[in-house]
Amino acid sequence: MIRRPAFTSVAIALGLALTQTGAFAADSNADAANMRLSVAKRIFDTDNLNQSVGACQNLDAFVNAKWEAANPIPDDHTRWGSFTILAEKSLEDQHKIAEKAAANADQADQGSIRAKIGHFYQSGMDTAAIDKAGYQPIEPRLKKIAAIDSREELGTYLTQAFAAGQGQVFALDAGPDYKNATQIIAYVYQAGLGLPAPKYYTDKDYADLRAAYVDYMTKLFKLIGEPDDQAKADAKKAMAFETALARHSLSRVAMRDPNNQYHFVSLKEANKATPNFDWKRFFAAQGADIERGFSLSEPKFFAEFNKLLGNAPLDQWRAYLRFHAIDDAAPLLAQDFRDAHFNFYGTTLNGQPQQKARWKQTLDAINQAMGQALGQLYVARYFPPQAKARAEQMVANIQAALKKRIQNNDWMSDQTKQKALDKWSKFLPKIGYPEHWRSWKGLSISADDFYANMAAAAKFNHDYEMAYVGQPRDRQRWSMTPQTVNAYYNPTDNTINFPAAILQPPFFYAHGDDAVNYGGIGAVIGHEASHGYDDQGSQFDGNGNLVNWWTEADRKAFEARAQQLVEQFNQYTPIPGKPELHVNGKLTLGENIADLAGLTLAYDALQKALAENPKEANMKIDGFTENQRFFMAWARVWRGQSRDKALEVQLNSDPHSPMTYRAIGAPSNMPAFARAFNCEPGDKMVRPEDKRVDIW
Repeated sequence: MIRRPAFTSVAIALGLALTQTGAFAADSNADAANMRLSVAKRIFDTDNLNQSVGACQNLDAFVNAKWEAANPIPDDHTRWGSFTILAEKSLEDQHKIAEKAAANADQADQGSIRAKIGHFYQSGMDTAAIDKAGYQPIEPRLKKIAAIDSREELGTYLTQAFAAGQGQVFALDAGPDYKNATQIIAYVYQAGLGLPAPKYYTDKDYADLRAAYVDYMTKLFKLIGEPDDQAKADAKKAMAFETALARHSLSRVAMRDPNNQYHFVSLKEANKATPNFDWKRFFAAQGADIERGFSLSEPKFFAEFNKLLGNAPLDQWRAYLRFHAIDDAAPLLAQDFRDAHFNFYGTTLNGQPQQKARWKQTLDAINQAMGQALGQLYVARYFPPQAKARAEQMVANIQAALKKRIQNNDWMSDQTKQKALDKWSKFLPKIGYPEHWRSWKGLSISADDFYANMAAAAKFNHDYEMAYVGQPRDRQRWSMTPQTVNAYYNPTDNTINFPAAILQPPFFYAHGDDAVNYGGIGAVIGHEASHGYDDQGSQFDGNGNLVNWWTEADRKAFEARAQQLVEQFNQYTPIPGKPELHVNGKLTLGENIADLAGLTLAYDALQKALAENPKEANMKIDGFTENQRFFMAWARVWRGQSRDKALEVQLNSDPHSPMTYRAIGAPSNMPAFARAFNCEPGDKMVRPEDKRVDIW
């Protein structure tokens, strides 16, 4: 997951960890062994295996095709599989918490997070009040935009909008300084587009989608009372403005380069780069300490921003700002606005037939506004202390495998190995939830004004982030909430992070066999640790600084191996009838390296566990060996399917490869997979020796 990209996420579901020697400790008790065997049979339902397709031909089809055929994507989703099913479970758990909090909100301590969550949920579920309000909640903002009558007033509006937590045109957040990671600085970077990537504004293949986007703009303008002709004219102005920004925005691939994400400037240098915008006044309004300076990236984008500030007609600015004010608020407004927003972003862009249930929409909003507060209640109810202890041990097992891999690396010099091991020694794993919960004191939430609650939370969270600028880095801070079904690595603090919600079945089973657990949670833990050594993470040292710790020869060797993986994934074309749309090997390189390395580390850890437990090593379950079940478990992690439109958006904008190729991409490079299933040269899951990728 990449904003600047501050961190990289696995975007899958995980599970609990193992004991020190694996899911099974050595046990001579026959009854216990029989119990584990029985559980193991239930854990992996072999009735779902597609026996008409061998694992050596297509591991994904062998493990998942039968299940996918029997489990179509629900109408309120764009994709469906292991990850989304676990996310739905987390949402159901949150639903129970929110319903209970709402039922008891008036009786709870009015300063407590339970009362705030309860009242927030009540306000979001009161669609009668929301529909009655129409677009009244954003009228004050629209009036401010309408009143912009000079370049100075334009700058004032933009500054004040950011101070309210409702910034437009560019993005602002806080994070460790790439060159001095112990300190937090402000990052200002390109944004302001409503379509998934810059190419959507210029590529001829997306002309129809651009027309639909302009129609959507027109619809929103008409919903606030603009006559048809004015609405159409304003939509054209707003689209022309966005197109100008898009033409000067870096591509998704270019944005993956950390050197494009960071451009440190002093206030004087920033004001020289954009003389039409006063950054001193801007940051004073944000309450941010930028005495040392801040990152203003990307220069090309902000040169265009400055040009538009000076030359673009004010009525074009007003049209652009008005559209995005409505668009940003649309999911929080009356039904007509919600429908228009969904019809474009949900259906036209991503192919989703039906909106989510109202309670899900409300929880999405609460997660955006008060996610960690909801997570605090989630952890108290659903995450037992022993789960964290088990996960910590599993991380230690995988980290040990990573250290050994680095030590035994045969293409890296000793000089670079020592740097890599130094980085390894400084990894900080974080499991489940923050050590210290943030305070929500000062945030007022009512039971009867959903939009006002979201606006108050936006302002509160913006001030919270800006208060960190100029402060020392806190490696214990989290960028995900505990109820999030995901995990991530952050190169600027060298942490691997596993939220509570992913530390549960179906990716870990307390009484399951080692193979399924290492193929699930083990591979994902390995994935996150390996991000420290992918094409992005490898540019940061163990302290989180963007610094080259490689010899020139070693870096060239690494990049040559990585290029092989780029070429492998460039060959994958997931959408029938659109062979020109292939996976972007450069965009997805970091995730693909982490998949290959993570699965390799988990396999190494499994072999160690099996060596310590020969009885399990020689055991077959439903006719499959532990090594076979390991790779089958990995494929099941990536069980799922996507709507074609959503898949096209993913190919153009997401650094994660489609699920089917994550299931087969890494195993096809591993001789261990071929040995496990007795595959032969020429089988589709056995890459030729000269094309087989081996990095870590």
